[in-house]
Amino acid sequence: MASTHAAEVLVASNRGPVSYQVDEEGSLHARRGGGGLVSGLSAIGPEAGAVWVCAALGDADREAARRYGDGRRLPAEDTGGQRVRMLDIAPDVFADAYNGIANSVLWFVHHMLYQTPLEPVFDAEFRRQWASYEAYNRAFAQALAEEAAEGAAVVVQDYHLTLVPGMLRDLRPDLRIGHFSHTPWAPADYFRMLPDDVAEQVLRGMLGADRLGFLTERWARAFAGCCETLPGGVGDTEIGVHGLGADADFLRERSQRADVSERMAALREEIGAAPDGGPRRAIVRVDRTELSKNIVRGLLAYRRLLEDRPEWRERVVHVAFAYPSRQDLEVYRTYTARVRELAEEINAEYGTPGWKPVLLHVEDDFARSLAAYRIADVALVNPIRDGMNLVAKEVPVVSDAGCALVLSREAGAFAELGEDAVAVNPYDVVGTARALHEALSMPGAERAERTKRLAAAATALPPSQWFLDQLRRLERLNG
Repeated sequence: MASTHAAEVLVASNRGPVSYQVDEEGSLHARRGGGGLVSGLSAIGPEAGAVWVCAALGDADREAARRYGDGRRLPAEDTGGQRVRMLDIAPDVFADAYNGIANSVLWFVHHMLYQTPLEPVFDAEFRRQWASYEAYNRAFAQALAEEAAEGAAVVVQDYHLTLVPGMLRDLRPDLRIGHFSHTPWAPADYFRMLPDDVAEQVLRGMLGADRLGFLTERWARAFAGCCETLPGGVGDTEIGVHGLGADADFLRERSQRADVSERMAALREEIGAAPDGGPRRAIVRVDRTELSKNIVRGLLAYRRLLEDRPEWRERVVHVAFAYPSRQDLEVYRTYTARVRELAEEINAEYGTPGWKPVLLHVEDDFARSLAAYRIADVALVNPIRDGMNLVAKEVPVVSDAGCALVLSREAGAFAELGEDAVAVNPYDVVGTARALHEALSMPGAERAERTKRLAAAATALPPSQWFLDQLRRLERLNG
């Protein structure tokens, strides 16, 4: 397949660096996003001629993709100067691929979320949705093949696009292809839950890459373990680990702005003072209401703390930001409702006229999240399973006075931060309550010293360097 644009560096991801909204007059308005990939592409400079291929996620995106269709890129004024090609994939195909397979099957497998007596059920509906996942991946592979110059470097992102490397290899064997997984990778015994042909298709799709990247050694080993039954195993594919870090410069600058200071004042007023007039302690969590984040058990552990350690009553507040996620899936709506109910139960059981034990916020507000990071005495990060968990890395970077980190051993970040965190088994509610007491009781000097070490570890590989390291290692292959 001939290249039409000849880009030397390409990135492919489900979500791109820009999204669109339609105003009342029907005009399109672009909104640019951030994150590690945006930082990484900015770091390589405009002379690289990088192109980002992404999917249209909603009706406004699709209108933009159609308006700038036929292989054309989005206007530079919409994308901050980046070259972006947005794919107009049929809404039903996208829904099947994104919700039906990526988020309801692959995400569940890698995070080990299934209630196995009842699920999964790989029936005819699954096979129909799998065909859409194949079509969705094929659309990306074809667009990348059209955009890439001879020998270009292509970095494909995440579980949405596991088939792209193999498909792209068939179309353009000259390319250097990488894939990076932002999630955990399931151990072989759990991964084999997928139908045999589908499991092999995913693995062979990934192995179409020259190089595969993972967030931790644990996830890399799990992938290699899944490949052991394949003839040839991982073959010539190189496997590497790149532990994405927090963007310290951005976080520190952004957390000092006026809107964050305003929200800090509002949070402190909500938290209030202890009966002796001193400040109350704040246990902070900031998460999407994603099943793997384990918010319900976190609330149960906080309730157990108040039950077992009455000395903390009226002296601590749990500031819980639980931002709705994937509310088009029933299981997520049910989970979000349970989070709300449990917070209300704790407040009804333990609250007093001057003390609300749980402050639950569900409206996404980044400035308020940063404000909570700054004032937190304890950060609770207790996922069942997480590829990395950047919240665990961000809190120490912006904490004003030092913050004790209660961290699940099942978070990818634990490999880097575990030594200075208070470790928890995410399923053990009583153990997590004990960890919260230990963190709340930690002397201020020790807390501050641990926070310094945590911040240093958390920022060891900032987003721009994380991307550049992958790109350089990929470009050296077959070079």
